[in-house]
Amino acid sequence: MLQRDTLNAILAAIVVSALLVSGIAPHDRPTWLMEVAPVIIALPLLILTRRSYPLTALLAVLIALHALVLIVGGAYTYAKVPFGFWLQDVLGTARNPYDKIGHFMQGFVPALIAREILIRGHHVAGRRMTAFLCVCIAMAISASYELIEWAAALLMGQGADEFLGTQGDPWDTQSDMFMALIGSMSAIVALGKWHDRQLAQLPGR
Repeated sequence: MLQRDTLNAILAAIVVSALLVSGIAPHDRPTWLMEVAPVIIALPLLILTRRSYPLTALLAVLIALHALVLIVGGAYTYAKVPFGFWLQDVLGTARNPYDKIGHFMQGFVPALIAREILIRGHHVAGRRMTAFLCVCIAMAISASYELIEWAAALLMGQGADEFLGTQGDPWDTQSDMFMALIGSMSAIVALGKWHDRQLAQLPGR
């Protein structure tokens, strides 16, 4: 319990510090607020439920990493993240690919969150069905996010360009969801057994 509390405290401190720093002078304040909104919503919930519903260490670390990806994207806007420009040079892509990292994580982490909830609650029988539903849930989240981007574009017009981060790509929505699909499947395949071992160590398991 002490080790889990220590890890959670460290992760929370890192995320909160990054959030505060990113909010000092973001590239575009409305875009920053929209991009970090999931962090602002999720962080208090995770803190409040840390005793009643403790997460595996693996999932806690992944959620923190996802939060940092969102925070960095919010601070610079996804199209202008320096690391993305470096990747663009290395990979020779036509655009800053940082937003694709964000959408990969948008599939990767929610798939593990869904897996933890489904397995712990005994909601599904069978590994294959669990894996299938985890990918479906991650893709539903990805699709919902694309609908939010669509609504922002309708409401804000050109003011939503920084939030959308399409960089002139007419297939941005489809490639975003494809990255989420790759992320969700990668999480299940790569981390499933490791996740199972950590689930078995949780209190009451």
